[in-house]
Amino acid sequence: MKTADELWELIGEAQHLPYGSAQIALVEQVLRHVDAAGDPALAFTARLFATNAYIYGGESVKAFSTFSWCVADFDRNPQPYHERRMHSLLWLFKTMVSALTNFPEIPLARTRSVLDDMERRYREAGHGMQPVYKHRYLVAKHVGQLEEADAWFEKWQAAPRDSLSDCAGCDPTTLTEHLNARARYADAVELAEPVLAGELSCNEQPQAILSELMVSYLRMGRLREAADAHRRSYLGERGNLADLWGIGYHIQFCARTGNEPRGLEILQRHIDWLDRAPSPAAGMNFAASAVLLLRRLGELGHGDTVVRRAGHPDATATALAEELTGYATELAARFDARNGTDHQSRTVATVMAAEPYGVELPLSPIARRVTAPVPAPAPAVEPEPAPEIPSGASPAELIALAERHWEADRHEAARVTLAAVAPPDDAALAARYLTLLGRTLPDDDHEGTIAAWERAIELFTEVGEVGRASVLAARIALEEAEESEDGAGEEGLAVVLKDVAHQDEHGDASDRASAWLRVSTMYLMLGRVEEANEAGDRADEIAGEIGEARRLAYHAMIRARNRATAQRHEDALAAARFAWDFYREHGPAAVSASAAAVFGQISDDPAEVVTALGETLAAGATGPALMARVRRGRALMQLERAEEAIDDLVEAVALCAENGLDEGGVFARQDLGQAYRAAGRPAEAAEVGEEALLGFERLGYPEPANDTRLQLAGAYRDLGDSGRALELYRELIERLADNPAGRGQIGELAGQALYDLDRDSEAALTFRAAAEALRESGDPVGELRVLRRRLMALNYADEVPAAEELIAQVAAKYADLAPDLAAAPGVIWGRAIFAFETGNLLMRRDRYAEAVEHLLGAPEQLREIGAGDDADRVEAMLNEARDAVDRLNDR
Repeated sequence: MKTADELWELIGEAQHLPYGSAQIALVEQVLRHVDAAGDPALAFTARLFATNAYIYGGESVKAFSTFSWCVADFDRNPQPYHERRMHSLLWLFKTMVSALTNFPEIPLARTRSVLDDMERRYREAGHGMQPVYKHRYLVAKHVGQLEEADAWFEKWQAAPRDSLSDCAGCDPTTLTEHLNARARYADAVELAEPVLAGELSCNEQPQAILSELMVSYLRMGRLREAADAHRRSYLGERGNLADLWGIGYHIQFCARTGNEPRGLEILQRHIDWLDRAPSPAAGMNFAASAVLLLRRLGELGHGDTVVRRAGHPDATATALAEELTGYATELAARFDARNGTDHQSRTVATVMAAEPYGVELPLSPIARRVTAPVPAPAPAVEPEPAPEIPSGASPAELIALAERHWEADRHEAARVTLAAVAPPDDAALAARYLTLLGRTLPDDDHEGTIAAWERAIELFTEVGEVGRASVLAARIALEEAEESEDGAGEEGLAVVLKDVAHQDEHGDASDRASAWLRVSTMYLMLGRVEEANEAGDRADEIAGEIGEARRLAYHAMIRARNRATAQRHEDALAAARFAWDFYREHGPAAVSASAAAVFGQISDDPAEVVTALGETLAAGATGPALMARVRRGRALMQLERAEEAIDDLVEAVALCAENGLDEGGVFARQDLGQAYRAAGRPAEAAEVGEEALLGFERLGYPEPANDTRLQLAGAYRDLGDSGRALELYRELIERLADNPAGRGQIGELAGQALYDLDRDSEAALTFRAAAEALRESGDPVGELRVLRRRLMALNYADEVPAAEELIAQVAAKYADLAPDLAAAPGVIWGRAIFAFETGNLLMRRDRYAEAVEHLLGAPEQLREIGAGDDADRVEAMLNEARDAVDRLNDR
């Protein structure tokens, strides 16, 4: 049996939980014991609180009995605790009127009776009629008595607001809905935007008003704002069963803006909620919205898409649409039978039959948006000109010309020229033709390349060109190593080593240099990095003897790759810069773009990375496109050009999806979430971050998952959703049990979030735990910083004894600091500001003389480290305290 004190404590705990099943469970634990506790005030307060919890937790049918009990208790035996809670009771009348209309089994006369009782009580308590008129308007609108609704609407708008009027977000939401229904979209936006710019602390806001604004913005052509309103609103509603009705609006919006796949994701995420809908009206609206979406899927040829629903057989979109049509239609008929009109049936039919808005609006924050090529930075080489095919040239002449094109890196010209040659009959010429054919085939045509070279080997062997046959055998070994899932093997290495031995003995300098490059590449494939660099150095040495600039640039690209793999960054960067500089000046453009890709992967200068990879992307290179998008996006973030980074990172996510790169896609989403937040787009940051978090959890990557949780918490704080941010902070603190430094960092953020919410006692406790973690990690300066924050929280929590104890503890901790640490400017600043916070605490309690003692010397310390503005602020407090002491002494 729980005591009254224990039950009061549980109510206090419940007040700090988010609306939903956990809060309801705790409240119901109190209700099971409350009558036996013998505390009438507790019994009333618990049921009053339970009424609110039921309504906003998605179990509104339970609220009727607790509310009725409170009204009866209030009327039966008025007590001081009733008077203290009168405002809350009167406020709940509005909620109950709305809830009563949502259950068709409750007679309409009962709703009107509660409305009349609400009006009587408001008048007796001296309150205005503005909330009463609003709810009479809402009831008339629900029934479909539109003339009566319009009359109440005018009275509502004319009446002055008072303390029982709906909040600054809810009243404009209803008005925005009214304006949208009359196609007055600009008026709706003009009304709502100042509301959004203010502080909204209501449980239903800002998601409800944003849900209305997404249509207003869309109709005005403000597409990005429409998409943002959808995201922010859905993020606020998707976790609460009570918002099932509003989630239906988002499904409608997706179905009418060309976002059927996203609408299906939302439907699949929430379809199970339909079996426990917070009210029949909410279930009806959600079902009608689902029918619209499912019908659209059928019209687009996806009627066989399967939708899974717990406790029900899997159903195709077409079958589920039929089932939900019956569900929504039957409920609408029950409402109309109760109301004596056909308004709900007509409304449901209109929703289910709605047509698209005629505007394509990408709603997913990872929908590809980069449709135009990235402009190439200057200087950029002109595109390769089309080759001239000499008329009357013999096959031998054309093959020789194609070979020269290839050696000059004019690969497209080589392809075009070779295409003009009929396969020759002469064995030696045919072998040269097949050699070049294998090189000019598409990169992914490994089989065709190998087949051409194998036949060329046979022909070279037949005519005694053993050296050329050896070269092709080595190339085949590399080609097979690249194609193989297992990579290079010892057999392939033996082939290229055999070729280098042959070329060293019989080949010219060009043959020997190329052979050693192939050996270097094979070693790199085998992971034998040191040997790869040694072989590359031998190739470079021979190329240096030749002295041909284009060959040296090519060798530099290979050297950059090898050095980078060996973590020899400076050498790699120098080689990559040499190659890119050459190809930028001499071309061709395609090879310059490849050299830029190599440089862009190695450089750590973000401006250079953006320039280099911009060239790569402008050239349309498909191979390095994903790397280029990710690296360029991150570089743009470093340059604080987040909006530009978004396009690259969205494209990176799309490329990962297209190529089945699940892991890469998750990391790209993490980067994209950071970019969205840096660009001031927190709704998109939160949505993408949630997807990244799910991905990291699926992959089993705890550290990136924790990084994403921290990123998400920041995005939710930006959105004003401190509840979700605190959930993430708490989860992080639990996951960082073995990491005191991390716990301290997150605890400080969590404490600040609580402090910002005016939950000062909780903030003080959280700061204390964070400070202990930082002390454990060996960070005394961090510990003192967080203790200063704890003092601020204790001050506003009015926990003075704990604050006084803390002041003494911090003084001792500063005294124990090592001299060099104590003399650091940051520590001096922190100590002086702690004195300021101590003065603030004492002066708020008229303890001016004590405040003076703590503040003495602090302004001078701040000026010594150049913190003049802070010094002025502390000195002003010191002077105020001294003046107060003088006034007291003069009395």
